[in-house]
Amino acid sequence: MDYSTLFVTIKGYIENDFPDTVFYGSDGTTVTTLTSVEQINTFIELAEERVYNSVQIPAIRKNQTGYIVIGNKYITLPTDWLATFSLAVINPTTGAQSFLLNKDVNYIREAFPVPTDTGTPTHYAIFSANASTASLIVGPTPDASYQVELHYYYYPESIVTATTTWLGSNFETVLLYGALREAAVFTKAEADMIANYEGKYQESLALLKQLGDGKDRRDAYRSGQVRIPVI
Repeated sequence: MDYSTLFVTIKGYIENDFPDTVFYGSDGTTVTTLTSVEQINTFIELAEERVYNSVQIPAIRKNQTGYIVIGNKYITLPTDWLATFSLAVINPTTGAQSFLLNKDVNYIREAFPVPTDTGTPTHYAIFSANASTASLIVGPTPDASYQVELHYYYYPESIVTATTTWLGSNFETVLLYGALREAAVFTKAEADMIANYEGKYQESLALLKQLGDGKDRRDAYRSGQVRIPVI
């Protein structure tokens, strides 16, 4: 389901064209207009955010390589970073990757208290989660410039601007019912209608979790393939 199809489907299900809404400020003269398109786009974006924070699907993960500088314990994170999946140091000679252990900042400070004590980093922690200056701290302090590979979670571009996304193409039901639930709340629909859309959303989300948190993360060799018991 692409954006245009999702847009008209929401209007059809809710049976509402969502006419432009005008809001007046406290002084009675300031006017803010929320257009029909802006309203529906907000329902969609809220649904996407809810889904992306509920299931660890591969579509919300990406990787990036960079370098840590000799004598510098800090790594600046990408601007779209939400959470770290893994961080690896790449051996400059063999190319082998060594994955760092995730710890708290206080652990890094305690375990590697002297900044001038250097070596190949073995641990990392989130030092700052500020949206504009997010960074990690590693320990020990790098004794050379190492290439690192970061796998992390992020919010993919919304279907509102991308027109097609992994979620819309592969699991349209969870996106649709999530947006419908937001639309029903906005229009102050009856409680049973809101509950119905929420129930449909949760059903779809459960199926997506089987894929994102189950099949996409299982190792068939170690965990075994998914099986349904035979009665």
